[in-house]
Amino acid sequence: MRFSSRYLPFVAAMALVVVASNVLVQFPVQGAIGGLSLADILTWGAFTYPVSFLITDLANRRHGPAVARRIVFIGFSTAVICSILVPPLLFRHGLIEFETAADRLVRIAAASGAAFLIAQLLDVTVFNWLRRQSWWRAPIVGTLVGSVFDTAVFFTVAFSAAFAFAGPNDGFALETAPLMGVLPVETMRWVSWALGDLGVKLIIAVVALIPYRLLAARWSQPAVAA
Repeated sequence: MRFSSRYLPFVAAMALVVVASNVLVQFPVQGAIGGLSLADILTWGAFTYPVSFLITDLANRRHGPAVARRIVFIGFSTAVICSILVPPLLFRHGLIEFETAADRLVRIAAASGAAFLIAQLLDVTVFNWLRRQSWWRAPIVGTLVGSVFDTAVFFTVAFSAAFAFAGPNDGFALETAPLMGVLPVETMRWVSWALGDLGVKLIIAVVALIPYRLLAARWSQPAVAA
């Protein structure tokens, strides 16, 4: 199967979302909900990254799983490259305050790439299992499963002390603090970051059903779902 120009909108959208997410993840969300400081648990990247699941699901619905997987691999390559190149560029232009050491960048890139690839391929597989059922079931279940694995893999590989072999630890991430900044349970900061990130992904997974329905309703199922 040749990679037709018909697939280019999905490729361009995936690349755009991945690049935007790698930029926006450098900027915490300012504000508070009650005693919860959003900057302690969220970055703006948490709001854009889940759109990648929508793109994968639409590609799968329109062209089938083989094309969706190709688009995932393009997103994977973009995620790894951006994880290494974006932070130094932002620091060089004075947009972020702290420079990330090269070996930490490599670990973050490994975490980002592994999480993206595992989560998106899971999404493609689950979507394909459920594609003949109710219109909402495949995108919501695939996205939810992918989101859970994406969050677990990225934050564990990027910040857990158990993955120190992949690169130096982030001391701040390993400090203990109240869970989510407000609960009377002490845990490592990266756990709260992961829970905040996952919460946003799950919310956006539900909201994304609206554009999915509007776009996919006009398309027939691909002839072969393999």
